[in-house]
Amino acid sequence: MPTFKPQIPMVVDPAGVDASNAARPMGRTTDTSRAEMADETGGVPRIDFSDISNPYIDYQSIDLLLTLQHPRSDAYDEMCFFIMGQVKELLFKSLHFELHNARHLVREDQLDDALFIADRALQITKFLTNAWDVVATVSAEGFNQFRNHLDEASGQLSFMFRHVEFILGNKDRRLASAHRNVPHVWPYVEEALESPSLYDEVLRLLARQGFEIAPEALERDWADQYVAHESVEQAWFEIIGDASTGNGLYRLGEVLVALDDQMAQYRWRHFVLVSRIIGYKPGTGGSAGVEWLRHTTDFRYFPELWSVRTRLET
Repeated sequence: MPTFKPQIPMVVDPAGVDASNAARPMGRTTDTSRAEMADETGGVPRIDFSDISNPYIDYQSIDLLLTLQHPRSDAYDEMCFFIMGQVKELLFKSLHFELHNARHLVREDQLDDALFIADRALQITKFLTNAWDVVATVSAEGFNQFRNHLDEASGQLSFMFRHVEFILGNKDRRLASAHRNVPHVWPYVEEALESPSLYDEVLRLLARQGFEIAPEALERDWADQYVAHESVEQAWFEIIGDASTGNGLYRLGEVLVALDDQMAQYRWRHFVLVSRIIGYKPGTGGSAGVEWLRHTTDFRYFPELWSVRTRLET
């Protein structure tokens, strides 16, 4: 395990940072103005700016972003753990953004556009899964050096992950309620819990396309966990019967099952990694640790897209 203490290099003085989360004022350029600037600079990057910032810093508030890493111990591995946690939260936000828009487009019957977005969402989930490769470089001994400093912090308290789970259809009133005491977060978590998921809107789309979907699969309490229905499996069976690239619904089903597959791999990697690092110790957030994570590995968001495979003939 790392016995050396980290040296944290100073890259920005927090005292000089605008800590507002509002977008910073910026100008705009055009093809013409960019060509003129390249002529002025001789084709090399511009380096002279009159303000106390520059457009790259301001566009994404980079200086603020890079002051938000606050390890609580002097354990070497904590910085890696800390930053990768923040990276995953940003990826959850990116994934949720795409899924939110895919749901809207499905609702509006804009299937081709929804498929474009779903492909991007799939790539984000692959990126999320690969993030575990970096976290896996934290050894059991290295993690134990800073674990006590986590207090009760746990990934199960990630409201951004909860948004991803809810829009994909894994609704859980109890886990949602962990955010009731956070007034600037709870209203949006509650709304997500009580709204139709992406799959709910897909089933409504199938019904609009003429497939006989049972009423209880189309109108229900959206905060309840979705229960697989034979009418939905039959619809997918008929759709897969025309397994061609010209069949948008078939392509939709395939990208959804690929997304489900990748998220299952994400959960499996999480389960295995936690097993490797803490064994069978209880989790920091009150759970049984790996025993809690184990039950998540079998979950599927779109169950009929898996069960229908059993009916396919060779």
